[in-house]
Amino acid sequence: MPAPSPYAARLDRIPVHRQEAEVLGGRTAYWVYGPEDAEVTVLAVHGFRGEHHGLEPVVAHLPGVRVIMPDLPGFGETAPLPGREHDIDAYAQWLTDFAAQVAPGAVVLGHSFGSIVASAAVAGGLETPRLILVNPIGAPALEGPKAVLTRLAMLYYALGARLPEALGTELLRNRVIVRAMSIAMAKTRDPELRRFVHDQHDTYFSRFSDRDVLSQAFRTSVSHDVREFAPRIAVPTLLLAAQRDDITPIEAERALVPLFPDAELVEIAHVGHLIHYETPAEAAGAIRRFLRPLVVPAP
Repeated sequence: MPAPSPYAARLDRIPVHRQEAEVLGGRTAYWVYGPEDAEVTVLAVHGFRGEHHGLEPVVAHLPGVRVIMPDLPGFGETAPLPGREHDIDAYAQWLTDFAAQVAPGAVVLGHSFGSIVASAAVAGGLETPRLILVNPIGAPALEGPKAVLTRLAMLYYALGARLPEALGTELLRNRVIVRAMSIAMAKTRDPELRRFVHDQHDTYFSRFSDRDVLSQAFRTSVSHDVREFAPRIAVPTLLLAAQRDDITPIEAERALVPLFPDAELVEIAHVGHLIHYETPAEAAGAIRRFLRPLVVPAP
């Protein structure tokens, strides 16, 4: 039985409809939340192995803001990019082309792996008035205190790619491994919220199209970080970082700020890499304050 969402009542009050767009020769599925005539539109990019549902708790706390959320190529309901390696250049071009077609002039938001994709796209010329990075990947995955865990993850994904296809895919979708990951990242002590977090990962974390796309996306996620794009991002940027993040330590997030020409950091206590699930109200509050010059309505 699915775990109830603590944010369902808020989300139910926000209109949403699904659409599709043809981008780089592939079909991109996306969802539009909020009023069509909103003063501000946010284009939100989810993280690795996730899909659009992951950021819905934040959307639930942004009534009056129009939010457009696509599934990344090869994840959720979006098809892989035909004939393309799913590397950072492909993802950045996909986001740039999608924005031009569906959300020109929108504020860009990226969570986790989405922070790398969003940063690469904006640094490469995607026009946006402001950039928001939630749990940004602000340090190399193969450096720092979690380097050993990253190398273990690399072995896991390499094994999944090399085994016979059915066995490899089964390994990559293994529910025990997914649950172990979810337990490691969840910091909340609220049992109902923990159940919701685990149910979200159980339901959506394995909705990748095939193991080749997953392997390519993983290599991209550990080969890049926001630091390499930050100096070329001229627009005002908000970094929403967790003080207990296991992926990028808060010290690395603090060191990331001065690499941007114009950035501010908001730290959220008592949470790790799951700001979008565990503290979406705090995240939405910081986003509202950051977007206030663009005329964001009161909640």
